[in-house]
Amino acid sequence: MNREIRITKDGSTTLYVPALGEHYNSHFGAVQESKHIFIESALKQIGKREINVLEFGLGTALNALHTYEYSLESEKRVNYCGIEKYPLTKAEYEKLNYSNSDILHKMHTIEWNKEIEISPFFFIQKLELDFNEVELEDNKYDVVYFDAFAPDVQPHLWTLDLFKKIYKSMQKGGVLTTYTVKGVVRRIMKEAGFEVEKIAGPPGKREISRAWKR
Repeated sequence: MNREIRITKDGSTTLYVPALGEHYNSHFGAVQESKHIFIESALKQIGKREINVLEFGLGTALNALHTYEYSLESEKRVNYCGIEKYPLTKAEYEKLNYSNSDILHKMHTIEWNKEIEISPFFFIQKLELDFNEVELEDNKYDVVYFDAFAPDVQPHLWTLDLFKKIYKSMQKGGVLTTYTVKGVVRRIMKEAGFEVEKIAGPPGKREISRAWKR
């Protein structure tokens, strides 16, 4: 997959895929988008001392990095699983200008398909798979970050079957967030069993979707 490094409006980097016309993160600001959609709107909504997080679209590992930082600040243990079919190359992740670059680089270089301890509060497992290939344990995850490319670009990643699988894998009271409020996506999530709401988005995005397993 051909990818280009781009600078977003908050000064942080992202990747751009010319063939898809898609950025990995918002061009309005990669860091502020990640923190707003996934940390503030999802991770911080869970009050447990140990939290299981599942990410669809590990990408640059920015969401994982912010989750790691939150785990240290809160002293909560996070068990993180990130799914990614097209891992970044060394040349790509070394050009990212995020905080804790040593931790970011470690996340990109650790062994796949094995749980790795990054700190006593953060454990990560990376799965190099297509979203639709992954087998998920029932009633496991408290938080799901759904960060795939847009449904118009990759509709096969936004299906009822996949969201049913995700719903089944989540614990009661679990939360899923994603950047899109596209009507078809919200209808699919509701049909899968989620309680879906629109909430305020980050700069450049009026609203995002948050879905609960009640």
